[in-house]
Amino acid sequence: MKFLLHWLVLSASVWLAGCANPALAPTDTPASSSVGAPVSGSTSTSANDSNPALYPAGGLKPLTSLHLGSQSVHAVLPPADLWERVRRGFAMPDLDTDLVRERELWYSSRPDYMARMTERGSKYLFYIVEELERRDMPSELALLPFIESAFNPQAISSAKAAGMWQFMPATGKHFDLKQNMFRDDRRDVIESTRAALDYMQKLYGMFGDWHLALAAYNWGEGSVQRAIKKAKKAGTGTGYTDLVMPMETRFYVPKLQAVKNIVANPESFRVTLPEIGNHPYFQSVEITHDIDVSLAASLAEVPLDDFRALNPSASKPVLLAAGTSQILLPWDNAERFQSNLEAYTGGRLTNWTAWIAPTTLKPADAAKRVGMTEAELLSVNQIPPRMRIRAGSTLLVRRSASIDSDVTEHVADNGYLSLAPDVVLRKTVVKAGKRDNVASMARRFSVSAQVLADWNKVSTSATFRLGQSVVLYLPAKARAGRGAKARGKTAVARAAKRAPVKSAARKKPVKLARQ
Repeated sequence: MKFLLHWLVLSASVWLAGCANPALAPTDTPASSSVGAPVSGSTSTSANDSNPALYPAGGLKPLTSLHLGSQSVHAVLPPADLWERVRRGFAMPDLDTDLVRERELWYSSRPDYMARMTERGSKYLFYIVEELERRDMPSELALLPFIESAFNPQAISSAKAAGMWQFMPATGKHFDLKQNMFRDDRRDVIESTRAALDYMQKLYGMFGDWHLALAAYNWGEGSVQRAIKKAKKAGTGTGYTDLVMPMETRFYVPKLQAVKNIVANPESFRVTLPEIGNHPYFQSVEITHDIDVSLAASLAEVPLDDFRALNPSASKPVLLAAGTSQILLPWDNAERFQSNLEAYTGGRLTNWTAWIAPTTLKPADAAKRVGMTEAELLSVNQIPPRMRIRAGSTLLVRRSASIDSDVTEHVADNGYLSLAPDVVLRKTVVKAGKRDNVASMARRFSVSAQVLADWNKVSTSATFRLGQSVVLYLPAKARAGRGAKARGKTAVARAAKRAPVKSAARKKPVKLARQ
């Protein structure tokens, strides 16, 4: 019985070994594939010699140790603090000069200024950092508005550069920033940021150096190219610190480097940065009808100053849907605005519309035509004193009860205001000389041929007879005295040398627009 039991156990073992026959395993695995593949030179075979061995010969070998310290490790979670996110994106080479240290001292010794500047920038930094990361650009560029405008989107320089990125009018137009009667995209948060980053990417592509690109952003690419050309010709260096440049541009990158150093380590400069969460501050909301700025802020439940800070391109008291199709609101207020707008039952959304002047007018006359006071018309359209409104100009005026339609896209995108000085002119009669005509008289008295023809009710090609009286409206004579002599001879005095003048001195001066 014991023998029978032993025989059964032995038979079962042989049967189980047959079930694990390596013939069932794949035969096309290369010898060098992965762990578990046969080692080259192995003599191990299975019961069936036509199949390769499943196990390598010899004992197990230790794995080669890896030094993980040399590998870069990225954090799984993004930083909660936006300043830390900015620090992680620093990618420009550092500049270490005396000017940098001087600017560090300047900024760090003005804590109130730093606090105002960084608090103002807290509304826009997240969006700018997001755009820089999307374009794979250095995060130092998010600090550039500190240098350009102290993060004030309403800033305007003496050279007429505007917005937090300080675009000149011509450069702004080159990068598709609309500038018209109703809006200036150089001040718009989203549009100006897009244009600024486009411009800096272009400059970096030209120079291959961020310091030179920044110098070109401040000074102009043509100026930097000429400075590099001069340096090469003189056999000197062509880096940012080597070039001959204006003092403003010489300080430009050191200022940015100083702010970067303070942001990188505020404690060492005894500077306190405001807490900025690493999340969006605002979101865009579509508008489909013209709406007063004050009403939009009220419906969004946002203070008017905060609303204007996010929508600085809207310089007028109305937002035109045809030109400004979206507004920016703090993240938590966007939904409130939409629900309040849907529930609004207070009548029309705006009290303003656009009006095009049919002819050149005094502001007082234009105000009468549109039913406004002269003071209000001058104020809302920002018209300086002693000016006239040229024909074709677009004015913002009170919307009458009979007007319900919104301003058209053409007017919203192309409206302009053209002004002429309201110069005091005096009627003067001049005798025509031999072969005088409208063109020659217009050149002599520095007036428009068309205007002179209109004054005399003739065509621009008309010829005057010898001694014919020609009517002119010329600037009134300056008062006699040292000041008048210093300013030189007036147009009337110059005319007297060329032709006899019969002046209507007893008539009162009249005011006409210079054409």
